[in-house]
Amino acid sequence: MVRRLAEVAKKVGVSEATVSRVLNGKSGVSEGTRAAVLTALDVMGYERPTQLRGERARLVGLVLPELQNPIFPAFAEIVVGALAQRGFTPVLCTQTVGGVSEADYVEMLLDQAVSGAVFFGGLYAQADSPHGHYARLAERGLPTVLLNAAVDHLDFPRVSCDDAAAAEQAIDHLQALGHERIGMVLGPRDHVPSNRKLAAAKAAIDIADDRVEHTLFSSEGGQAAATRLINRGMTALVCASDPLALGAVRAARRLGRSVPGDVSVVGYDDSALMAATDPPLSTVRQPIELMGRAAVEMLMAEIAGHPVTHDELLFEPELVLRKSSGPAPAEAAAP
Repeated sequence: MVRRLAEVAKKVGVSEATVSRVLNGKSGVSEGTRAAVLTALDVMGYERPTQLRGERARLVGLVLPELQNPIFPAFAEIVVGALAQRGFTPVLCTQTVGGVSEADYVEMLLDQAVSGAVFFGGLYAQADSPHGHYARLAERGLPTVLLNAAVDHLDFPRVSCDDAAAAEQAIDHLQALGHERIGMVLGPRDHVPSNRKLAAAKAAIDIADDRVEHTLFSSEGGQAAATRLINRGMTALVCASDPLALGAVRAARRLGRSVPGDVSVVGYDDSALMAATDPPLSTVRQPIELMGRAAVEMLMAEIAGHPVTHDELLFEPELVLRKSSGPAPAEAAAP
Protein backbone atom coordinates (compact mmCIF):
# COMPACT_ATOMS: atom_id res chain seq x y z
CA MET A 1 0.00 0.00 0.00
CA VAL A 2 2.82 2.40 0.90
CA ARG A 3 4.57 1.65 -2.37
CA ARG A 4 1.35 2.25 -4.30
CA LEU A 5 0.86 5.63 -2.60
CA ALA A 6 4.41 6.65 -3.48
CA GLU A 7 4.11 5.59 -7.12
CA VAL A 8 0.79 7.36 -7.65
CA ALA A 9 2.02 10.48 -5.86
CA LYS A 10 5.09 10.62 -8.08
CA LYS A 11 3.00 10.10 -11.21
CA VAL A 12 0.63 12.96 -10.35
CA GLY A 13 3.18 15.25 -8.70
CA VAL A 14 1.45 15.49 -5.31
CA SER A 15 2.23 14.28 -1.82
CA GLU A 16 1.46 10.79 -0.56
CA ALA A 17 -0.84 12.38 2.00
CA THR A 18 -2.91 13.90 -0.81
CA VAL A 19 -3.18 10.54 -2.56
CA SER A 20 -4.26 8.96 0.72
CA ARG A 21 -6.99 11.57 1.20
CA VAL A 22 -8.34 10.87 -2.28
CA LEU A 23 -8.32 7.09 -1.79
CA ASN A 24 -10.09 7.42 1.53
CA GLY A 25 -12.68 9.86 0.22
CA LYS A 26 -11.59 12.68 2.51
CA SER A 27 -12.25 16.36 1.80
CA GLY A 28 -9.64 19.06 1.32
CA VAL A 29 -8.55 18.01 -2.18
CA SER A 30 -9.45 19.96 -5.32
CA GLU A 31 -11.60 18.24 -7.94
CA GLY A 32 -8.79 18.49 -10.50
CA THR A 33 -6.26 16.81 -8.20
CA ARG A 34 -8.78 14.16 -7.21
CA ALA A 35 -9.47 13.36 -10.87
CA ALA A 36 -5.74 13.23 -11.65
CA VAL A 37 -5.10 10.76 -8.81
CA LEU A 38 -7.94 8.47 -9.89
CA THR A 39 -6.81 8.59 -13.51
CA ALA A 40 -3.24 7.71 -12.48
CA LEU A 41 -4.61 4.82 -10.46
CA ASP A 42 -6.46 3.50 -13.51
CA VAL A 43 -3.57 4.01 -15.92
CA MET A 44 -1.12 2.25 -13.59
CA GLY A 45 -3.43 -0.75 -13.27
CA TYR A 46 -4.30 -0.38 -9.56
CA GLU A 47 -7.80 -1.17 -8.36
CA ARG A 48 -9.80 1.71 -6.99
CA PRO A 49 -10.99 1.48 -3.38
CA THR A 50 -14.42 -0.15 -3.14
CA GLN A 51 -16.22 3.13 -2.39
CA LEU A 52 -14.83 4.70 -5.59
CA ARG A 53 -15.48 1.89 -8.05
CA GLY A 54 -18.86 3.17 -9.14
CA GLU A 55 -17.31 6.27 -10.69
CA ARG A 56 -16.10 6.32 -14.27
CA ALA A 57 -12.42 6.95 -14.77
CA ARG A 58 -11.26 9.98 -16.74
CA LEU A 59 -10.10 7.58 -19.43
CA VAL A 60 -11.33 7.38 -23.02
CA GLY A 61 -10.84 4.35 -25.21
CA LEU A 62 -9.40 5.10 -28.65
CA VAL A 63 -9.98 2.01 -30.79
CA LEU A 64 -8.16 1.70 -34.12
CA PRO A 65 -7.88 -1.26 -36.51
CA GLU A 66 -4.10 -0.85 -36.99
CA LEU A 67 -1.26 1.67 -37.06
CA GLN A 68 0.47 0.73 -40.34
CA ASN A 69 -1.79 2.98 -42.40
CA PRO A 70 -0.46 6.45 -41.49
CA ILE A 71 -3.97 7.95 -41.40
CA PHE A 72 -4.69 6.11 -38.13
CA PRO A 73 -1.78 7.44 -36.03
CA ALA A 74 -2.43 10.90 -37.49
CA PHE A 75 -6.02 10.72 -36.32
CA ALA A 76 -4.94 9.35 -32.93
CA GLU A 77 -2.59 12.30 -32.43
CA ILE A 78 -5.43 14.78 -32.99
CA VAL A 79 -7.85 12.99 -30.65
CA VAL A 80 -5.21 12.47 -27.95
CA GLY A 81 -4.41 16.19 -27.97
CA ALA A 82 -8.07 17.20 -27.82
CA LEU A 83 -8.72 14.78 -24.94
CA ALA A 84 -5.67 16.01 -23.00
CA GLN A 85 -6.94 19.59 -23.23
CA ARG A 86 -10.06 18.42 -21.40
CA GLY A 87 -8.24 16.44 -18.74
CA PHE A 88 -8.86 12.96 -20.17
CA THR A 89 -6.28 10.23 -20.78
CA PRO A 90 -6.63 8.03 -23.89
CA VAL A 91 -6.41 4.25 -23.76
CA LEU A 92 -5.06 3.24 -27.18
CA CYS A 93 -6.48 -0.05 -28.45
CA THR A 94 -5.12 -1.38 -31.77
CA GLN A 95 -5.87 -4.75 -33.27
CA THR A 96 -3.27 -7.21 -34.49
CA VAL A 97 -3.66 -10.43 -36.44
CA GLY A 98 -4.22 -13.22 -33.94
CA GLY A 99 -4.18 -10.72 -31.08
CA VAL A 100 -6.81 -8.89 -29.06
CA SER A 101 -10.05 -8.41 -30.97
CA GLU A 102 -12.23 -5.32 -31.05
CA ALA A 103 -14.82 -7.13 -28.92
CA ASP A 104 -12.10 -7.99 -26.36
CA TYR A 105 -11.08 -4.35 -26.20
CA VAL A 106 -14.69 -3.31 -25.59
CA GLU A 107 -14.90 -5.65 -22.60
CA MET A 108 -11.58 -4.36 -21.29
CA LEU A 109 -12.72 -0.74 -21.57
CA LEU A 110 -15.98 -1.53 -19.79
CA ASP A 111 -14.06 -3.30 -17.02
CA GLN A 112 -11.83 -0.24 -16.65
CA ALA A 113 -14.93 1.97 -16.24
CA VAL A 114 -13.77 4.38 -18.92
CA SER A 115 -15.78 7.55 -19.46
CA GLY A 116 -16.26 6.96 -23.20
CA ALA A 117 -14.84 5.58 -26.43
CA VAL A 118 -13.98 6.77 -29.93
CA PHE A 119 -13.74 4.26 -32.79
CA PHE A 120 -12.04 4.90 -36.13
CA GLY A 121 -12.28 2.36 -38.96
CA GLY A 122 -13.75 -0.44 -36.86
CA LEU A 123 -15.95 -3.42 -37.63
CA TYR A 124 -18.96 -1.10 -37.63
CA ALA A 125 -17.91 -0.15 -41.18
CA GLN A 126 -18.20 -3.77 -42.41
CA ALA A 127 -21.75 -5.03 -42.89
CA ASP A 128 -20.87 -8.73 -42.60
CA SER A 129 -18.76 -8.43 -39.43
CA PRO A 130 -20.07 -9.20 -35.91
CA HIS A 131 -21.52 -6.15 -34.16
CA GLY A 132 -22.62 -7.60 -30.83
CA HIS A 133 -19.95 -5.75 -28.86
CA TYR A 134 -21.41 -2.42 -29.97
CA ALA A 135 -24.71 -3.52 -28.42
CA ARG A 136 -22.78 -4.01 -25.16
CA LEU A 137 -21.68 -0.38 -25.30
CA ALA A 138 -25.26 0.75 -25.84
CA GLU A 139 -26.57 -1.48 -23.03
CA ARG A 140 -24.05 -0.01 -20.60
CA GLY A 141 -24.82 3.52 -21.77
CA LEU A 142 -21.16 4.25 -22.51
CA PRO A 143 -20.73 7.50 -24.49
CA THR A 144 -19.36 6.39 -27.87
CA VAL A 145 -18.58 8.15 -31.16
CA LEU A 146 -17.85 6.43 -34.49
CA LEU A 147 -15.55 7.94 -37.11
CA ASN A 148 -16.53 7.33 -40.74
CA ALA A 149 -19.44 5.46 -42.28
CA ALA A 150 -21.13 2.74 -40.23
CA VAL A 151 -23.84 0.18 -40.85
CA ASP A 152 -27.25 1.73 -40.43
CA HIS A 153 -28.52 -0.17 -37.39
CA LEU A 154 -25.89 1.17 -34.96
CA ASP A 155 -27.35 4.13 -33.08
CA PHE A 156 -24.26 6.14 -32.12
CA PRO A 157 -23.11 9.67 -32.98
CA ARG A 158 -21.10 9.50 -36.21
CA VAL A 159 -18.56 11.82 -37.80
CA SER A 160 -17.71 10.97 -41.41
CA CYS A 161 -15.96 12.22 -44.49
CA ASP A 162 -18.33 12.44 -47.46
CA ASP A 163 -17.32 9.35 -49.46
CA ALA A 164 -19.62 10.21 -52.36
CA ALA A 165 -18.07 13.66 -52.72
CA ALA A 166 -14.57 12.11 -52.57
CA ALA A 167 -15.33 9.74 -55.44
CA GLU A 168 -16.97 12.52 -57.47
CA GLN A 169 -13.97 14.82 -57.03
CA ALA A 170 -11.52 12.15 -58.15
CA ILE A 171 -13.63 11.11 -61.15
CA ASP A 172 -14.29 14.71 -62.25
CA HIS A 173 -10.55 15.40 -62.11
CA LEU A 174 -9.69 12.35 -64.23
CA GLN A 175 -12.42 13.07 -66.75
CA ALA A 176 -11.15 16.63 -67.11
CA LEU A 177 -7.78 15.09 -68.02
CA GLY A 178 -9.43 13.11 -70.82
CA HIS A 179 -9.66 9.71 -69.15
CA GLU A 180 -12.56 7.49 -70.16
CA ARG A 181 -11.26 4.12 -68.94
CA ILE A 182 -11.50 4.81 -65.20
CA GLY A 183 -11.30 1.94 -62.72
CA MET A 184 -11.76 1.75 -58.95
CA VAL A 185 -9.72 -0.08 -56.32
CA LEU A 186 -11.93 -0.43 -53.25
CA GLY A 187 -11.95 -2.18 -49.89
CA PRO A 188 -13.90 -5.39 -49.12
CA ARG A 189 -17.36 -5.81 -50.64
CA ASP A 190 -19.11 -5.23 -47.29
CA HIS A 191 -17.10 -2.06 -46.50
CA VAL A 192 -19.60 0.79 -46.14
CA PRO A 193 -17.32 3.72 -47.14
CA SER A 194 -16.15 1.81 -50.24
CA ASN A 195 -19.73 1.08 -51.23
CA ARG A 196 -20.63 4.74 -50.87
CA LYS A 197 -17.79 5.64 -53.22
CA LEU A 198 -18.93 2.96 -55.66
CA ALA A 199 -22.53 4.20 -55.61
CA ALA A 200 -21.31 7.72 -56.41
CA ALA A 201 -19.20 6.40 -59.30
CA LYS A 202 -22.15 4.49 -60.73
CA ALA A 203 -24.25 7.65 -60.56
CA ALA A 204 -21.52 9.75 -62.19
CA ILE A 205 -20.20 7.49 -64.95
CA ASP A 206 -22.27 4.29 -64.72
CA ILE A 207 -19.07 2.38 -63.99
CA ALA A 208 -19.19 -1.24 -65.14
CA ASP A 209 -18.51 -4.14 -62.77
CA ASP A 210 -15.36 -5.18 -64.65
CA ARG A 211 -13.87 -1.77 -63.88
CA VAL A 212 -14.14 -2.29 -60.09
CA GLU A 213 -11.93 -4.43 -57.88
CA HIS A 214 -12.44 -5.12 -54.16
CA THR A 215 -9.46 -6.05 -52.01
CA LEU A 216 -7.91 -5.80 -48.56
CA PHE A 217 -6.69 -2.40 -47.40
CA SER A 218 -2.97 -2.82 -48.03
CA SER A 219 -0.44 -1.87 -50.67
CA GLU A 220 -0.23 -5.55 -51.64
CA GLY A 221 -3.99 -5.69 -52.10
CA GLY A 222 -3.84 -2.51 -54.14
CA GLN A 223 -1.12 -3.90 -56.37
CA ALA A 224 -3.03 -7.11 -57.10
CA ALA A 225 -6.30 -5.29 -57.81
CA ALA A 226 -4.65 -2.62 -59.95
CA THR A 227 -2.79 -5.23 -61.99
CA ARG A 228 -6.11 -6.76 -63.02
CA LEU A 229 -7.62 -3.39 -63.92
CA ILE A 230 -4.60 -2.20 -65.91
CA ASN A 231 -4.59 -5.47 -67.84
CA ARG A 232 -8.21 -4.71 -68.73
CA GLY A 233 -7.16 -1.41 -70.26
CA MET A 234 -7.81 1.10 -67.48
CA THR A 235 -5.80 4.31 -67.84
CA ALA A 236 -6.86 5.84 -64.50
CA LEU A 237 -7.51 4.36 -61.07
CA VAL A 238 -9.47 5.82 -58.17
CA CYS A 239 -8.36 4.16 -54.94
CA ALA A 240 -10.13 3.98 -51.55
CA SER A 241 -6.95 4.64 -49.53
CA ASP A 242 -3.42 5.93 -50.01
CA PRO A 243 -1.79 2.51 -49.36
CA LEU A 244 -4.03 1.04 -52.07
CA ALA A 245 -2.92 3.83 -54.40
CA LEU A 246 0.75 3.20 -53.67
CA GLY A 247 0.15 -0.45 -54.53
CA ALA A 248 -1.47 0.67 -57.78
CA VAL A 249 1.59 2.74 -58.69
CA ARG A 250 3.78 -0.29 -58.06
CA ALA A 251 1.48 -2.45 -60.20
CA ALA A 252 1.74 -0.04 -63.13
CA ARG A 253 5.52 -0.05 -62.95
CA ARG A 254 5.73 -3.83 -62.69
CA LEU A 255 3.70 -3.97 -65.90
CA GLY A 256 6.14 -1.60 -67.62
CA ARG A 257 3.80 1.41 -67.49
CA SER A 258 4.68 4.88 -66.30
CA VAL A 259 2.71 6.95 -63.76
CA PRO A 260 1.14 9.24 -64.82
CA GLY A 261 2.22 8.87 -68.46
CA ASP A 262 0.33 5.61 -69.05
CA VAL A 263 -1.75 5.25 -65.89
CA SER A 264 -3.04 7.95 -63.53
CA VAL A 265 -3.63 7.12 -59.87
CA VAL A 266 -5.64 9.02 -57.26
CA GLY A 267 -5.63 7.97 -53.59
CA TYR A 268 -7.75 8.79 -50.58
CA ASP A 269 -6.84 10.19 -47.12
CA ASP A 270 -3.77 12.37 -47.89
CA SER A 271 -1.88 10.64 -45.12
CA ALA A 272 1.65 11.50 -44.05
CA LEU A 273 4.43 11.53 -46.66
CA MET A 274 2.15 11.28 -49.71
CA ALA A 275 3.83 14.44 -51.02
CA ALA A 276 7.18 12.63 -50.79
CA THR A 277 6.32 9.46 -52.75
CA ASP A 278 7.52 8.84 -56.30
CA PRO A 279 5.61 10.35 -57.95
CA PRO A 280 3.96 12.55 -55.30
CA LEU A 281 0.46 11.15 -54.91
CA SER A 282 -2.65 12.96 -56.06
CA THR A 283 -5.26 12.13 -53.45
CA VAL A 284 -8.49 13.21 -51.78
CA ARG A 285 -7.85 14.59 -48.30
CA GLN A 286 -9.96 13.69 -45.31
CA PRO A 287 -10.22 16.71 -42.96
CA ILE A 288 -9.14 14.56 -40.03
CA GLU A 289 -8.32 17.46 -37.70
CA LEU A 290 -11.82 18.89 -38.00
CA MET A 291 -13.35 15.42 -37.80
CA GLY A 292 -11.27 14.39 -34.78
CA ARG A 293 -12.07 17.54 -32.85
CA ALA A 294 -15.76 17.24 -33.69
CA ALA A 295 -15.74 13.65 -32.44
CA VAL A 296 -14.18 14.70 -29.13
CA GLU A 297 -16.66 17.59 -28.75
CA MET A 298 -19.56 15.19 -29.25
CA LEU A 299 -18.06 12.69 -26.83
CA MET A 300 -17.53 15.35 -24.15
CA ALA A 301 -21.15 16.47 -24.55
CA GLU A 302 -22.36 12.90 -24.10
CA ILE A 303 -20.15 12.39 -21.04
CA ALA A 304 -21.59 15.58 -19.55
CA GLY A 305 -25.11 14.25 -20.14
CA HIS A 306 -26.04 16.76 -22.85
CA PRO A 307 -28.18 15.68 -25.83
CA VAL A 308 -26.09 14.86 -28.90
CA THR A 309 -27.42 14.26 -32.41
CA HIS A 310 -27.08 10.72 -33.70
CA ASP A 311 -27.43 11.94 -37.27
CA GLU A 312 -24.23 11.47 -39.26
CA LEU A 313 -22.10 14.62 -39.53
CA LEU A 314 -20.56 14.72 -43.02
CA PHE A 315 -17.34 16.64 -43.66
CA GLU A 316 -16.31 17.74 -47.14
CA PRO A 317 -13.08 16.20 -48.55
CA GLU A 318 -10.54 18.13 -50.61
CA LEU A 319 -8.86 17.05 -53.85
CA VAL A 320 -5.09 17.45 -53.58
CA LEU A 321 -3.36 17.48 -56.98
CA ARG A 322 0.21 16.26 -57.22
CA LYS A 323 2.11 14.28 -59.87
CA SER A 324 0.48 10.83 -60.01
CA SER A 325 -2.38 12.00 -62.26
CA GLY A 326 -2.02 13.43 -65.74
CA PRO A 327 -3.62 13.55 -69.19
CA ALA A 328 -4.97 10.34 -70.69
CA PRO A 329 -2.54 8.60 -73.08
CA ALA A 330 -3.04 9.87 -76.64
CA GLU A 331 -3.78 6.37 -77.97
CA ALA A 332 -6.36 5.59 -75.26
CA ALA A 333 -9.94 5.44 -76.39
CA ALA A 334 -13.09 4.15 -74.85
CA PRO A 335 -13.99 0.63 -75.97
